Amino acid sequence: MPIQLKRLCSRQADFGAQLDALLAFEGAQDASIENTVVEILADVKRRGDAAVVEYTRRFDRLQAPDMAALELSPAELAAALQGLPTERRQALEEAAARIRRFHEKQTQTGWRYTEADGTLLGQMVTPLDRVGVYVPGGKAAYPSSVLMNVIPARVAGVGEVIMVVPTPGGEKNPLVLAAAALAGVDRVFTIGGAQAVAALAYGTRSVPQVDKIVGPGNAYVACAKRRVFGVVGIDMVAGPSEILVLADGSADPDWVAMDLFSQAEHDELAQSILVSPNAACIDAVASSIEKLLPGMPRREVIRTALENRGALIEVRDLDEAIALANRIAPEHLELAMTEADAWVEKIHHAGAIFIGAYTSEALGDYCAGPNHVLPTSGSARFSSPLGVYDFQKRTSLIRVSQAGAQHLGRVAGILADGEGLPAHACSARYRLK
Repeated sequence: MPIQLKRLCSRQADFGAQLDALLAFEGAQDASIENTVVEILADVKRRGDAAVVEYTRRFDRLQAPDMAALELSPAELAAALQGLPTERRQALEEAAARIRRFHEKQTQTGWRYTEADGTLLGQMVTPLDRVGVYVPGGKAAYPSSVLMNVIPARVAGVGEVIMVVPTPGGEKNPLVLAAAALAGVDRVFTIGGAQAVAALAYGTRSVPQVDKIVGPGNAYVACAKRRVFGVVGIDMVAGPSEILVLADGSADPDWVAMDLFSQAEHDELAQSILVSPNAACIDAVASSIEKLLPGMPRREVIRTALENRGALIEVRDLDEAIALANRIAPEHLELAMTEADAWVEKIHHAGAIFIGAYTSEALGDYCAGPNHVLPTSGSARFSSPLGVYDFQKRTSLIRVSQAGAQHLGRVAGILADGEGLPAHACSARYRLK
């Protein structure tokens, strides 16, 4: 059956409405998920380990007697790394090295300066003490997620990294465990879902409380992370994966089609969009989609994603294509164009920009170096990829000299009076001679 893929044109009178409908994503939590998560969080907060073990038995079919049976030893992680086939281990090691090298460029240091009167001002940068990393398990395993979340934390200087990963039926993925060993995870618990988020957020007798939780998960995990925010920090509440390809017709249409597939295969809610001023390019990519789809093992997922949330969009020119990209603010933006570099600085909103036809989005997912944890659902308008800075805090430094207090005390006193806060004014003025 031919794929029913939407084809839009910016010249259509109702294009704006069509685009809004295409981009609309209902991110509200299902009431039943919300209620279940609230119950689990409260239960784990109250009963700790016992609740985590009970939910793990129920949801992951693991008959563990206690939390000790759900923690993996460093020896088991090391054995997983040692046991990998040579080719796979080398690929994992190269990816880790590239990711580490990129994130080392993000390391921030503090700064300070002294004013003429001797007042010192500055900023101190310190790492978080302990971070929790959620790694999905079950339907798929993501060793790349381990590397992308753990390595920046380690580069930042985080004191301890706790990883949680569900292992339904007791099935452990050796590549995930190997990635944990390679990235430098301190402790690994085979727990998942809202109960794992709760354990990390509140702490139990066995699972230490963390300062921040990062990593992707299903709807229950996303809901739980949203609920515990404030008790701990979180990276983001991510929506479905997205790719927007801007093409001028110079790239191989099979390449473009496969890049659209690479995001559509994540799940049925993923979004893959092609934008081009070249109608022949759109036709060629549409033909490649029809040709290549039957050979994809996840073709039904891809088909559903493309038909529900995908589109081929024809625009007037590349300037309009760039404007459209900035309006969409995609997670992944590919510039499949001959002069791609010339257009980069015109992009204001994107999680990551993949420049030129040879830069497939998949390289960014695994081994290019930049982080693959990216803002979705238009949040690239105001947020950034996960990085070292997400695992560091900035603390202001203020040391006012006696001479500086004479001037600043008067300024602060006047402003405090204006705000109706007399104790503030007195506090500032008490230092005046």
